[in-house]
Amino acid sequence: MRPAAALVSCRAARGLDEDMPPLLAAFAAVGVHAEIADWDDPLVEWGRFDVALLRSAWDYTDRLGEFLAWVERTATLTQLLHPPEIVRWNADKHYLQTLAGAGVAVVPSTFAEPGADGAAAVDEFLAREGCAELVVKPAVGAGARDTRRYAREAAAAARAHVQRLLGARRSVLLQPYLPSVERDGESALIYLDGHFSHAIRKGPLLPAGGAATAALFAAEEITPRRPAAAELAAATGILRALPFSSLLYGRIDLIRGADGAPLLLELEITEPSLYFRHGAGAAARFVAGVGRRLGWPATSENVRPRTQNVS
Repeated sequence: MRPAAALVSCRAARGLDEDMPPLLAAFAAVGVHAEIADWDDPLVEWGRFDVALLRSAWDYTDRLGEFLAWVERTATLTQLLHPPEIVRWNADKHYLQTLAGAGVAVVPSTFAEPGADGAAAVDEFLAREGCAELVVKPAVGAGARDTRRYAREAAAAARAHVQRLLGARRSVLLQPYLPSVERDGESALIYLDGHFSHAIRKGPLLPAGGAATAALFAAEEITPRRPAAAELAAATGILRALPFSSLLYGRIDLIRGADGAPLLLELEITEPSLYFRHGAGAAARFVAGVGRRLGWPATSENVRPRTQNVS
């Protein structure tokens, strides 16, 4: 009987996840049956899969409690990658505080919690950081939903945004908008089975004065990127600082600070886009990593582990 893998998604993401076609093809190439399944579909029998891979369950941020309960339950029925302890930790951006405390260079991040005075939180942040612009985002969020960029002169709108999120019982993250994003964009480094695979450049995502996206995720400008040595070193340090090891996949989003040094913006190890089409053989390397964890034989040249040359 062929091994079976569930690629966990959601109804809203059907047809939008560009990683799915190459991933389905890579599984088929090694004789593994893979199918897309929505995490909240009550008709899915998760126990019939050898593994469930969190891929594009991008609506979980609006239903976090329900999603985490599904994660715990599904992990008792099949091998869930990543497992519940990693998902819980990474689903809330408070992990940035943990990594900063471990010595990771993180974009300056301040959290406001439900019950706090949103206006005071914005004013204190602006006074402390001295930035020309700030970003307001929910601590549990994805795809830039409910995320906006504000000029200092638009502090009143930022205060209202923060207060609205706090009023909905959502924690809020405040960060300076770093000017380097306009010039350099973001560098996203993708790691598969513990090894660097490939990298992409994301263009500026938040337009000045623009509204937050109403879609599942904001439109992105993506191109391949060769990471600098400093970015690779930063990513290595971030992975070493994690409170767990043996990640199957991860995406490390970096931007440059005022001194040009890379800073961690976000660490995506729950359900990140991995931009397989920008990394030759990346989908096959992903499948090879799954196979090693489950003891599947490597039946194709395509799944032999290979690390991209970055020298």
